[in-house]
Amino acid sequence: MGKLLPRGTKGGQRRSPDFTTRKTALATSTPLLPTSNARVIFDGFRSTPVLDHAEGLDLDPVDGSLWCGGEAGQLYRIDLAANSIELIDQNPGGFTLGLRFTNRREVIWLDAVRCQVRRLAVGTGRPVELLVDGAIGDHRLVYPNALDVTADGVMYISDSDGDAETGGGAIYRISADDTAEVWCPGPFHFANGVAVSPDGQWLYVAESASRAVSRVAILPDGSAGPIERIWTLGNRVPDGLAFGPDGRLYAACYYPSIILRLEAEGGVTTIYEDPIGHTLSNPTNLVFVGTEALVANLGRWHITSIDMRPVLT
Repeated sequence: MGKLLPRGTKGGQRRSPDFTTRKTALATSTPLLPTSNARVIFDGFRSTPVLDHAEGLDLDPVDGSLWCGGEAGQLYRIDLAANSIELIDQNPGGFTLGLRFTNRREVIWLDAVRCQVRRLAVGTGRPVELLVDGAIGDHRLVYPNALDVTADGVMYISDSDGDAETGGGAIYRISADDTAEVWCPGPFHFANGVAVSPDGQWLYVAESASRAVSRVAILPDGSAGPIERIWTLGNRVPDGLAFGPDGRLYAACYYPSIILRLEAEGGVTTIYEDPIGHTLSNPTNLVFVGTEALVANLGRWHITSIDMRPVLT
């Protein structure tokens, strides 16, 4: 968890936005899917190189390869068909968290330790670029964590500067022309996974420290609306968020090792749970490939595939 900036510094200043909380229901206790619906699709424990506890992951829109990061600043490419892995880049002293592709086949990833937003245009031969390095204007990044990218190339990035007691954190926005800004200065309680709604009108934000998921309106002029807390999850700690092919929002929970579906008006359904944390182990982010959900496991060295067909109705 990132260290909070002193309130007297420009980097730590926060406005007080409109904030509403809805009454929400806790998740159903019985998972809809049996444990047999999950399998290890890539085992990085014995691979060369070893898959070093991936957190973020996404698919190359051209060749379908799976890209993810590692806890020593790695960027990996995994060929699932060939069961092979290669190290594409490594940022010394770094820690790779969120990762997403753009429609232009650019992979964007976040280094939480070095406070960077990094970009590689795959297949062009160009070197890695730094979109953000330490600060946006006079606002210092603390713990860039997760991101989502819209179809037109706009990036929304969470900064997990905050906890359940004090509140902090922010959401950054990088436009298609690479202009970066503090889009929503919070407060958030450890802002983590983010997901833009299919209609482009909302940004959903996992707040891990308060075990909740909120949303922020994306206004017609691109600015941020008020923060609304929609789901409170009891003892479940949300990490990554993703919309499925059914248009519904799913959350990977770091603890316990479960996948939730976040229903309309605050309802929550448990989709999958690994009671021993083996096949699904501290899941962080998920991406859908047809009716499969591919999930990164920070607690182990593999990628999990969950057959979601029975619940995608």
